[in-house]
Amino acid sequence: MILKYTEKAVKVFLETGTRFPRRVLWSMGLVKYSAARANMDLGLLKPSIGEAICKASLEFADGLYDSKVIVDVFQTGSATGLNMNVNEVIAMRASEICGCEVHPNDHVNMCQSTNDVVTSAIRVAAIADIRECLEPALNEFMQGLGELVSRTDHVIKPGRTHLRDALPITMGLEFKAFLDSFKHDLILVKNVEDYLKEIPLGGTAVGTGINSHPDFPKLAIEYLRRLSGIDLRLSEVRTRGMRLLSDLVALSGCLRVIALDLLRLCQDLRLMYSGPNTGINEIEIPQEVPGSSIMPGKENPVTVEAAMLAAAQVIGLDQSNNVAGMLGEFELSMGIPLITYNIHLQISLLTEAMRKLNMHVIKKLTPNVERARELARRSQALITIVAPLIGYEKATLLARGLKEGRKLDEVLKELGLGDDVIAKLVDLNTLVKPGILLKKE
Repeated sequence: MILKYTEKAVKVFLETGTRFPRRVLWSMGLVKYSAARANMDLGLLKPSIGEAICKASLEFADGLYDSKVIVDVFQTGSATGLNMNVNEVIAMRASEICGCEVHPNDHVNMCQSTNDVVTSAIRVAAIADIRECLEPALNEFMQGLGELVSRTDHVIKPGRTHLRDALPITMGLEFKAFLDSFKHDLILVKNVEDYLKEIPLGGTAVGTGINSHPDFPKLAIEYLRRLSGIDLRLSEVRTRGMRLLSDLVALSGCLRVIALDLLRLCQDLRLMYSGPNTGINEIEIPQEVPGSSIMPGKENPVTVEAAMLAAAQVIGLDQSNNVAGMLGEFELSMGIPLITYNIHLQISLLTEAMRKLNMHVIKKLTPNVERARELARRSQALITIVAPLIGYEKATLLARGLKEGRKLDEVLKELGLGDDVIAKLVDLNTLVKPGILLKKE
């Protein structure tokens, strides 16, 4: 059998070499299997043809015919090209299995439309990507961050606001802030994951279910639930999942938030690693490749920067998804192929970035304890603590002395403070804890 629709379609779609992800083809195969099973249960499909479609669909889901899915992502906005390409491949294989003609529309696409099939399959694929890729990587990353917090909780360093000296903080607390944010990011993802479980299968062309048996959605979704291992449910308003991609846009937003937190962490890591002699140099990151092709011995934060690029791409793809979510009019979205491809790429990028960053940076990072402590001792922001006690004028003199590179205890002694007060002020361990350190008598 010739792939009639597909061969014509590829001539009018764009040809960029951009193909639908394996995960999406897997979920399309599961949907086609579930539909055939439901149609057999309802007596709409001959068992010989139905069983052949089921076998072919599972083979398709397993990736045996990926090379035959030749339509580009940049095609018709409903992804009819994808659905018909899949229908034709499965019909061709099913015809071989049963020794009779299996039609891509009449048999494989029975009780279905592109509009409910693809919008259901892409949500199944997104959930599978979240569960099998994103969530494990994020949990591993948070575990690595938690261990880093414990390793650096005793390391005192200067805080910095506006890139200027601020009061002391522990390195562990800095990393703990990121850990807490990633924990909240995971909660956001799980909430959206539940939203994605509502699928419009059985809605056919416009969500009304015309040309589909009334019991088809319930039966098909039950089979799909068993096959995918996902607790799917039928959308109360099926047309919603076909005309609106709000849940997928929300997922993209969650991925953007993770990328923003990752980018922010990487920026701080780069600054902390800057040096070794002319920068901050508060941490060491083991290097496995030369940093420069011309400067021998130069070490660069290559994995950190690779993760930053991945995060930047995720953020950019989110903007694309926002537009994709707005495309379309009335009963059908026109951004389906684009958001499908983008979300898979976003999850793949974040998964790889977090795993590599955790493996090569987070787990191996070591603090330069004495360097960080010395910088904290020299911070002009320490004046904030003593200013209420000695007044503005003397605090100004203290600032001048510190700016000249003099030691804090030396200047404080000149200003007439007692040894017990000075001891409190130069004890950095005290300065990173809550409370009022000194009170004016």
